[in-house]
Amino acid sequence: MIYKRIRDLREDRDLTQKAIARALNCSQQVYSNYELGLRDIPTDILIKLSGFYGVSVDYILGISDDPTIKK
Repeated sequence: MIYKRIRDLREDRDLTQKAIARALNCSQQVYSNYELGLRDIPTDILIKLSGFYGVSVDYILGISDDPTIKK
């Protein structure tokens, strides 16, 4: 679920893998492997994705269906 969710977040915003990779300071191939589930997503990258998209880490992980960040 996590891999589909990060792909959906990216596609919903009409962003390329290359653009996200640039924001995460990694290569497009590494980011592609995250989306394909070929590479585990490190915690620091999950946190960066959460901040980039403005959604909770729980949402990205599939723990919650509510993307709202709780404070």
